Amino acid sequence: MTKGQIEAKISEVVSKFEMEYVGRGPKQIKTIITEDIIVIRLVGFLSPTEKKLAQTKEGVELIKKVRSTLFESAKDELGKLIKEVIDVDIAGIYSDVNTTNGEKVIVVTLNENLEKRLK
Repeated sequence: MTKGQIEAKISEVVSKFEMEYVGRGPKQIKTIITEDIIVIRLVGFLSPTEKKLAQTKEGVELIKKVRSTLFESAKDELGKLIKEVIDVDIAGIYSDVNTTNGEKVIVVTLNENLEKRLK
């Protein structure tokens, strides 16, 4: 597969994972591979209830805590799914959400320069 095809496949896997695990997928998703890092940006992933909660400081904290807890409990499974696509060992997976603009970013660090391997 080409770099673009792998990026598209990772986006597909992550979007499907979000649907199955969280119950809601993003409106948009983009994956970028740079050397030994994969960045996945999800836009429009908050539910209508979460959008309403995000209007208060306490609501934002609650959303971040719930989303963080969900991610931590599922990141090993997500890592396995991504590894099936890239066939490279994963060093770490990290995530953060921005409730102001409804974005989530997932960063995957690898034990090998994937971009170099694809050339």
